[in-house]
Amino acid sequence: MMNLNLSVGSGRALQVLCLGAHSDDIEIGCGGMILHLIQQYPGCTFYWAVFSASGVRKVEAERGAEVFAGPPHLTKTVLKEFPDTVMPYIGAEVKKAFEEIKSSFSPDLILTHNGKDAHQDHRLICELTWNAFRDHFILEYEIPKYDGDLGRPNVFVPLAPELYEKKVQTIVEVFQSQHSKHWFEESAFLSLMRLRGIECNAPSGYAEAFYCRKLLL
Repeated sequence: MMNLNLSVGSGRALQVLCLGAHSDDIEIGCGGMILHLIQQYPGCTFYWAVFSASGVRKVEAERGAEVFAGPPHLTKTVLKEFPDTVMPYIGAEVKKAFEEIKSSFSPDLILTHNGKDAHQDHRLICELTWNAFRDHFILEYEIPKYDGDLGRPNVFVPLAPELYEKKVQTIVEVFQSQHSKHWFEESAFLSLMRLRGIECNAPSGYAEAFYCRKLLL
């Protein structure tokens, strides 16, 4: 397979926008990719936006951003408090939040939800990503869930053992409020990365996968 170089040239650091509907979405969907980018592009910076983060979930979202990106890579964290599960019904308000982000940051890479995700909040965030950022490199991440909505991604990021292990350990440590959910366990996160690692022949056996609609060469 061909490797894609994300260097932006001209001595400028790679700028990445991470978008998540809920507090743990970014970490579950692309936490390994974030750790990989920091390792591959030490000067890269992240703008981190979560749209449903209130109470203890806000505290967890802040901690997740700090642990996965952290200084000096984390340039800004935006945490909104839109209610969970009903975002499509308040789409105009969520759209305004996107416009605020767009006016303050022009990323080289955007990491967002998969447009075919079964969760309605996830789909809205993806739709508004493409609506607001029409000339950017966008990768859509996947999140395992009861609905069984996993597809056939076409972009893979092989992860070294220290990266996928840190991803899983950090998620379990940071998002304590989710421990009561039957799917929130290390084996579930590792299983999906193992499957994607098989599909891309990752040296470690583990990888994250993404959906890319447009890529200009």
